[in-house]
Amino acid sequence: MKRFFGIALAIALTSGFEVLTRADDENAKAAIDKAIKSLGGEEKLGKVEAFTWKSKGHFIINGSNHSFKSRVTVRGLDQYRSEFEGEVNGNAVKSVTVLNGDKGWRKVGNQLMEMNESQVANEKQSIYLMIIPTTLVALKDKKFEIGTASEEKVGDKQAIALKGKGPDGRDFTLYFDKESGVPIKVVAKMTLPMGGEFTIETSFADYKEFDGIQKATKIESKRNGEKFLEAELTDYQVVDKIDTSTFDQPK
Repeated sequence: MKRFFGIALAIALTSGFEVLTRADDENAKAAIDKAIKSLGGEEKLGKVEAFTWKSKGHFIINGSNHSFKSRVTVRGLDQYRSEFEGEVNGNAVKSVTVLNGDKGWRKVGNQLMEMNESQVANEKQSIYLMIIPTTLVALKDKKFEIGTASEEKVGDKQAIALKGKGPDGRDFTLYFDKESGVPIKVVAKMTLPMGGEFTIETSFADYKEFDGIQKATKIESKRNGEKFLEAELTDYQVVDKIDTSTFDQPK
């Protein structure tokens, strides 16, 4: 069941940071600045504290497609609520996942589970991997470390690959379209609940404007190289106020 929760987020490279030169640092900053401008500009994106979006699509289990729809609400990097409805082998599945600081819960059907420390850490990683490609301004926070920027190919696009390290010390690589500047892929390693890890990469495409902000409306995720999710964004809204109960333990 864990396979399709929190799947919009994603990433993959664990090589250590190289010693940075001034040129490395300037190239990385230039890539971030161009990307922020391409999404709507730092002034607008910097004011975004909370937002919601809806999506629909399918996830893949053992070669079979299973449809789903979801609604996500996020504030900052550690408050998150995802409401998920899907179908597995003809059976309806409903779940709610909530993270509130260092507390987290997952409710599947009528079964409620409180997350342990490791699960909370994984959920936080999933959230910042979800948020970074959306606003990018968090990359300028001291909580994130930025490494080298280099050119690579992503599909048929020339891309700028930017190495980074999140607040949890985990590495990720974010790819920007060299021409437009928009994020097109994020890759990282994530840990499994029972130990071990897997590589996850999420690709972003078909950017559209929502109230002055560019947002990818098509998302594809792969796990260890195998596609396991395709989603389409159907709505995206920046919100000024969110009821604090949104991030309470699910009832």
